[in-house]
Amino acid sequence: MATIIGREAVQDLLAEQGAQLVEVLPEREFEWAHLPRAVNLPLGRIDGGAGLEPGRPVIVYCHDALCDLSPRAAHRLDRLGFAEVYDYGAGKMDWLSADLPYDGHAALVSRNVRRDPITATLEDPLGALTERIIADPAGLAVIVDEDDVVQGVIGSRELKGVDLDDTAESAMRVGATTVRPSEELQPLVRRMDRAKVDHVVVTRSDGTLVGLFGLGDTRPPESDSDQG
Repeated sequence: MATIIGREAVQDLLAEQGAQLVEVLPEREFEWAHLPRAVNLPLGRIDGGAGLEPGRPVIVYCHDALCDLSPRAAHRLDRLGFAEVYDYGAGKMDWLSADLPYDGHAALVSRNVRRDPITATLEDPLGALTERIIADPAGLAVIVDEDDVVQGVIGSRELKGVDLDDTAESAMRVGATTVRPSEELQPLVRRMDRAKVDHVVVTRSDGTLVGLFGLGDTRPPESDSDQG
């Protein structure tokens, strides 16, 4: 019987047991982005096996938790005699949203994010933080808690009329917009341009900070040879 697993279990099985990793989406979606070391075996070709070894663990995945291709593939492989089958049920969007490496031609925010933004804790005094914000090109600080979860941002608008002896928590804007590392770059740039927003905070799906993306931070897409 196939077992549903999460991201951490996928990493463990790959590292410790040399599991076979299979994306069961069509080739076009595989070429867009896929997990490192994955092979492409669309569901319609699953019976052929495509060189998979029945005696080794195999992990199948598709797009996201709403996609039913991976559970169907997992049950089929179990029926075909594969001894140890796992379904990464959350799929590759979970992987990409966690800021993990990927292969493919997709131009995602993860490859363009600034990973050293100005950050501060909730208790940091505004006096010293203000100097750092003014000196930084983005003019923005990201406020995080002890678990590195984003709590708010402070920019020039939030600094107007504040008491510099107060803490970052007292001045921060709590409802700051965030995006995932899995966000496609060009649609995001268009939305930011329409909204006249220069920077957005990039977080993982658990709210932890990845970095800051600005309209001037885009880089040319990497070729497969550049990705190592």
